[in-house]
Amino acid sequence: MKIRSVQTSGVWVEIKEDPDATTPDLGASDARRVLASAVRSQHLAILAGLGTSLCLFKDGERLAPTMPDLLKRAKERFAEIDKSEGKPDGHYWADFEKLANLPPKSEDIEYIMSRATVAIGFLADAEAKRIEAYLTEAEGVIRKAVDFMVNDIELTVHESFLRRVARRSARRSRTKLFTTNYDLCFEMAARRSGFVVIDGFAFGNDSRFDSAQFSYDVVRRSVTEERSDYIENLFHLYKLHGSIDWERSEGNSFIAKKPGTLKPLLIYPRSDKYELAFSQPYIEMMGVFQSFIRVPSVTLLVIGFGFNDKHIAEPILAAIRGNLGLDIVIISPDLEKTAAEGENKYLNELLQLADGGDGRIALIAAKFEEIVSFIPDVVSETELERHNQRLRNLGKANV
Repeated sequence: MKIRSVQTSGVWVEIKEDPDATTPDLGASDARRVLASAVRSQHLAILAGLGTSLCLFKDGERLAPTMPDLLKRAKERFAEIDKSEGKPDGHYWADFEKLANLPPKSEDIEYIMSRATVAIGFLADAEAKRIEAYLTEAEGVIRKAVDFMVNDIELTVHESFLRRVARRSARRSRTKLFTTNYDLCFEMAARRSGFVVIDGFAFGNDSRFDSAQFSYDVVRRSVTEERSDYIENLFHLYKLHGSIDWERSEGNSFIAKKPGTLKPLLIYPRSDKYELAFSQPYIEMMGVFQSFIRVPSVTLLVIGFGFNDKHIAEPILAAIRGNLGLDIVIISPDLEKTAAEGENKYLNELLQLADGGDGRIALIAAKFEEIVSFIPDVVSETELERHNQRLRNLGKANV
């Protein structure tokens, strides 16, 4: 793990010490500083990408698929079709590549699906139907790959993360967790940890998406007192690319939550995702994201997001340029390598600003599961402070 910020004078400094060490090194101290500042900010937004799901394993195998994993599984699915129909091995994939006019040895599934989607509009009817069928098979592979959450999967890291970032004082706004992931990791972790999730769907069995839900809150009412208190364990969840348990009802525009649906409402990895991101229900969530990172005294904690989605990266960069009240902490294991290669223009600009003395920006090269223990548990700290104060008062009373 390494960190780069104004405190490290524009160089990557290794985070060596345990987060609970009494005399942490410079890297650990700086990591704890920026993360403590983040969770104590007046407004806290979290952008979680694929990296927050890659820590999940079962029987020694990683559950969340990467882009190369999806391409491999798509090719395996096409090989199954070859075998079932008695075609030569690789027949259908070769036909798919030809129809999509792909360069030799293409390995980027988002690029491949984008080319195929564009090709549908130019091919003759018969060929367009063939490539559309191929795309349907590829999308089915993606749906199956991301639907991995079952009850026996451990979510210790996610639960610990939520306890540290989503329990906030009533004087501060609710944590807003934005994610590009389709899976149900955060929902399941919230359920196990006793958190209430406001995700745009009304409570109840027949829940439909209604953006007004995000303006509601939950309070605890006492039988003996008239006043009400906001419950501590609540956060807002915005799934920017859809969810494996969303479905659009046929014949109307209602979006319902249906676990196990075979027709989930997802934005698949292809070029038209930018256009789809500005249709319902995604436009509601993108609107909240863009406006929230422009309010004063807000911190954006970016975890496991590679800044490859232009429709998300552009608003972040624009907010950094225009909102001096925005702090941003970026956490990803490949940050040092990506920064050295210099191919991501968004990370390049953020890095240049940080190296130029912009104290609002910090970059931490670490995995999700590595950095969680460095995030302070503010509620526990506050209770400990109260306990210590009671002990001090007790000592004074006995003098």
